[in-house]
Amino acid sequence: MKTFNFATQEEWLNARRGKITGSRLKDIIVKRGNGRKIGFYELIAERIAIAADDENPMDRGTRLEEEAIKRFEKETGKKVDTSLVIWTRDDNESIAVSPDGSIGKTEAVEAKCLSSARHIEAWLEKKVPSDYEEQAIQYFIVNEKLKTLHFAFYDNRIPAKDFFIITINREDVTEKIEEYLEYQEQVLEEVNRIVNELTF
Repeated sequence: MKTFNFATQEEWLNARRGKITGSRLKDIIVKRGNGRKIGFYELIAERIAIAADDENPMDRGTRLEEEAIKRFEKETGKKVDTSLVIWTRDDNESIAVSPDGSIGKTEAVEAKCLSSARHIEAWLEKKVPSDYEEQAIQYFIVNEKLKTLHFAFYDNRIPAKDFFIITINREDVTEKIEEYLEYQEQVLEEVNRIVNELTF
């Protein structure tokens, strides 16, 4: 066993980056059939990112969204409308989405400036992380003319792969569109019933 001593907590924290420590082991151990856990991607990020993930992810996403959209435009040659809008369904204004950008009525862009670990996960897995699936489907539920949704991933802390696009096409998610729309309609019906009971 080797022992390393540090004068400050900052030095100690920096020395832990990219290592599997006792407190992190649970974040990388894969139970059979469950796939990789986020700790796996964090180890990679800590070894290659040029800066630490020390910013609130929501703040970071908001701050870098414009940069991500500009990069999308440069890479694709498509002009993105980034007006501040909310789209709602024609038949139910309580079902909505706030697009980061649109390209006419048939394409939209969702900018994702995630933690470096999540960025690497999306790139390695070649798919949108599962916790953004509902958000993606909502675009198609709300805009029935939408054919394509582009997720523009941007992380300037990963110079070798700072930007990439994952595209979702309507025909690939048709079943989920129907399932999630039906679920939302049921939830809104229940919400309206309870609101009526409480206000009348």
